[in-house]
Parts: sequence; C-alpha cells; structure tokens
Amino acid sequence: MNTLTQEQLFALANELDADMVGSCELPFSPIPELPNLKYALSVGVKLSDAVLKTIESAPSFVYFQHYRTANTRLDQIAFTLAREIEKAGFLAMPIAASQSLGKNNPYNGVLPHKTAAVLSGLGFVGKSGLFLSKDYGSKVRLATVLTDMPLTSVYPVIENGCGNCTACQTACPAGAIYGALPTADGERNFDAEKCSRYMKEHFQDIGRGSVCGICIKVCPKNKLN
Repeated sequence: MNTLTQEQLFALANELDADMVGSCELPFSPIPELPNLKYALSVGVKLSDAVLKTIESAPSFVYFQHYRTANTRLDQIAFTLAREIEKAGFLAMPIAASQSLGKNNPYNGVLPHKTAAVLSGLGFVGKSGLFLSKDYGSKVRLATVLTDMPLTSVYPVIENGCGNCTACQTACPAGAIYGALPTADGERNFDAEKCSRYMKEHFQDIGRGSVCGICIKVCPKNKLN
C-alpha cells in the first residue's frame, strides 16, 4: 500500500484546479453494499461572474454551456482523486457533479453534494436550498468522492448565514423557494419538483429546461465583481 495523506489529496485537488476542497466523516455510507465508504472528499469549482451576469429573467445559452463545462471539470477532478486513493490501496467512488437516481427518483442522487460540503466546513445550505460557499456564495458547483480512507474535517461547520434575506424567494419565477431555513428534522424549504416543472415549461429552448440560475445570480453572498 502506497502512503497517501489527506494533505496530499488536498494539494492534488488544488493542482487539478479545484477552487474548494474539504473532507469529513459521514454518519454512515450512502452505499449500502459498501458500508465502509463513510468518508467524503468534497470539491468545488467557482462559476464565472461574467457568465452569471448574462442571466436575467431566464437562463442564457452561455450559462447552460458553462454549467455543463463546470460539471465536466468536476467529474474529471473527482475521477482523478478517486484513482489516486485506489492506488494507495483504498476504495474510492467518484459521485458525478450532476446526478439522479432515474425517472422514479429524479430529484435525488447517491449523496447530496451539499451534505458532504457542509460537514466539511466549506459553507452552509441557504433558504434557496443551494449550497452557499463561505468564499464564493452560491456560484459554485460540487462533486464528491466517497472512500474508506479515513478522512477528518479540517474546517468547523458553518452556521447558516442567510439572516432575514429573502432575495432568492422573491426572484424565483417558479415560486419554489419558501424563504425559510432548512431544518434538522428534514422540513423542506425548497420544492424541487415545482422548480423542475417550471424550467421544463418555460426554458425548454435552453438546455431542454434543465437549468435556470436565477436564484444563484441574485444571492448577495456571491459578491459579484
């Protein structure tokens, strides 16, 4: 077994052009067949300020293309990190940036990336249901690597910082954001089905109704240049 440290993984993620990287131990493995995959490496890339400025009352074509490119970059980063972990003798499973469990469960994936990112101390989940990075606000995309390589959290978990802001709720054309903070008992603050239905009905000509981005653009945590 080759020697591989958590610090080396972080350094590799940075070399691969990740803008954020963190790690944590999950309460349990999201893969029932592999119960030891309870450690997570969370990586993120920042979305372009210029691209986000092209979003008005609807997503733009450049935003859709940028969104897909960011997902591809994240998948490549996660794939490479997982390979290095396996070379060191551990199991590792990269979870795609954009994931779905299929038509019977279209709004859930293997693991919510924001869960791993929050437990890694990289940010918090806001009223929009979006992950809000401590450095970049909502203008980030995430991917995750699950592994049985023991990893620990480097950063403390961040408390929710939305305060009284309801900018995302006001701007959401679908009315899918309730303007409330997520709760520990699982109470919903965002209706994914309503969001998806609106996109498919109104933005079909842009990415077949798969993106919007309005709530991302209006978040004041973004600190747009």
